[in-house]
Amino acid sequence: MPGLLLTALVIAVLIKTFLVQPFWIPSESMLETIQVNDRVMVNKLSYQFGEPQRGDIVVFRDPANPEIDESIPEAVVRSVLEAVGIRTRGSDDLIKRVIGLPGETVTVEGNRVLIDGVAIAEPYLADEVVMPDAGPFVVDDDEVFVMGDNRQFSFDSRRFGAIDYDDLVGRAFVIIWPFENFGGL
Repeated sequence: MPGLLLTALVIAVLIKTFLVQPFWIPSESMLETIQVNDRVMVNKLSYQFGEPQRGDIVVFRDPANPEIDESIPEAVVRSVLEAVGIRTRGSDDLIKRVIGLPGETVTVEGNRVLIDGVAIAEPYLADEVVMPDAGPFVVDDDEVFVMGDNRQFSFDSRRFGAIDYDDLVGRAFVIIWPFENFGGL
């Protein structure tokens, strides 16, 4: 029995480390798409085999928080606790929607997001969303410009700049909890 438990833990850690991982959403920045305290599954292989696309919902390392310096045993314990759902990441990572892609210029003007001067359709935004004018922001190679769907209450690329591909954890693809919010993203 202990061998079976250990095998299950190893498999859970490997899956969480390399394939998919649940993330807890602690903020209002993605309302109405994702609610506070929802849990989403993130595909960690998404950008190993492809490029981010406009509209993807991505999890990435918070640019305001430096990389956690932890020993190998601490990393293993953290991974095991996250894999079995006892501990969740939250403040270490952020979740937003990809708006701008490499080589594009993003501007917010007249309550619309413009990419290279052309307004984009954003059907996921609530009708009452208000965005102050901002930009222009130029997205460099191997970066994405991200914004929360709840634009008035989102700490995003308008404040901290574009996100490097290396800081992307993966693409959120489904809400898994609470069950009444279950569904694809």
